[in-house]
Amino acid sequence: MSEPSIQPEPQPEPSPDASDEELLLRHRAGDARAFAQLVRRYERELFHFLFRFLGERGAAEDVFQDAFLQLHRSADSFESGRSFRPWLFTIAANKARDTLRSRKRRVHTTSTTAEDNEPIDLLAAAGAMPAEPLEREELRDEVQKTMQNMPESMREVLLLSYFHDFSYKEISAMLDVPLGTVKSRLHAAVGYFGKAWIKKEKSKK
Repeated sequence: MSEPSIQPEPQPEPSPDASDEELLLRHRAGDARAFAQLVRRYERELFHFLFRFLGERGAAEDVFQDAFLQLHRSADSFESGRSFRPWLFTIAANKARDTLRSRKRRVHTTSTTAEDNEPIDLLAAAGAMPAEPLEREELRDEVQKTMQNMPESMREVLLLSYFHDFSYKEISAMLDVPLGTVKSRLHAAVGYFGKAWIKKEKSKK
């Protein structure tokens, strides 16, 4: 008579307070719930970054999925002591740049405009948002268009720093560029946005 097999005890549900790094370790150990929790934790912030960077909702959704697929495949290569959030954004930014390069290689006969734009609060922080909902929506659309006309390298640094609060040092590591380059690109991005916005406002008068 064969002995009954001993089933391993199921792991408890991941704690909502578990760190990103703890959840990744649980995912590496085979806990699918930990991976799902990571996706939920970053689905809003990472999607907003990708949408603002790419300017198209469909492209942002595709890259979001690709980024987490890459994270799943590369989970075993995550180094102990490393921070998860910059690693995830590095993966996503690389995927987004690949998408932009692929887009540039195509031949377009007509220009496209992103629809259903997610709000970008670059001016809201300065208290510049008007009171009426329609006016706020129009202003956010204008901010989005200005961001999309910005050179890719400037837009990327501005998003990571301004919208997602990564430090200069973290951005330097994420983009693999010197710290001084990060600072100069951010300075140039802010100046570019300011000049473009002033020009846009003058054209309305």
